[in-house]
Amino acid sequence: MMSAHPAALPRHVIERTVQTAFAEDLGEAGDITSQATIGPDATAVARINARSAGVICGLDCAIAAFSLIGLGLETMPFVADGAVIGVGDAILEVRGNARNLLAAERTALNFLTHLSGVATLTHSFVLQTEGTEAHICCTRKTTPGLRALEKYAVRCGGGHNHRFGLNDAILIKDNHIAVAGGVAQAIAGAKAFGGHLVAIEVEVDTLGQLEEALASGVTAILLDNMDEDTLAQAVAITAGRAKLEASGNVTLERIAAIARTGVDYISTSRITTASTPLDLGLDISID
Repeated sequence: MMSAHPAALPRHVIERTVQTAFAEDLGEAGDITSQATIGPDATAVARINARSAGVICGLDCAIAAFSLIGLGLETMPFVADGAVIGVGDAILEVRGNARNLLAAERTALNFLTHLSGVATLTHSFVLQTEGTEAHICCTRKTTPGLRALEKYAVRCGGGHNHRFGLNDAILIKDNHIAVAGGVAQAIAGAKAFGGHLVAIEVEVDTLGQLEEALASGVTAILLDNMDEDTLAQAVAITAGRAKLEASGNVTLERIAAIARTGVDYISTSRITTASTPLDLGLDISID
């Protein structure tokens, strides 16, 4: 099986998100502490170092922060996004104007620690699926304004992306089914609306609904909140006629058992909503 190419973030997404963070942190006056205590020509060298082990992510955002803050800063990364790092490993060196370095420090670290935390937790989930064909996927439960970045972090941790928004795939959930009048009716409407390039997935809660979805010819089915025995039955019933995604109450302790049922995908919001920021610190010295 061909391995996926490394994930990448569009430059305009990085710069837009960093500039939004600067507007929040610097306001209209900038870093008044550095202005008050450090001369305009002072220089320094700093390194971002790992204080805990994990998977690094967000280097392009950190480098963009040091670049966009103003003139006079040079950066040199020691690792790449997706790298597994240990305690004490050097991540990134920054040198140049001390005022600008300190003004960008927190924004750079916020992106690095948060996205590395998402990548690290995703990697932990992925490791539990080794020996199976299951892929770990994220969901739309992301931090507002950071969806593209958090989904990128999932990829860096070895996971896969579910849809990015309501506009790029049709996912018929229980509330859609309730309003539409049933699984078959909802699927028929989706097929009539979507066109041949729009993916259609339907959520089912029971094996009866699964049978109905299979009869309607969908190519992907979300098995919602099913226990492992029911998931295994769903895999047997489906017999390869559709891709199956398990979702609901997916924990790190349970993920291996879910993967062994034979489902194709396992989606969880935990990798984007319950991750702990990776402990990284910026250590500075006078140049």
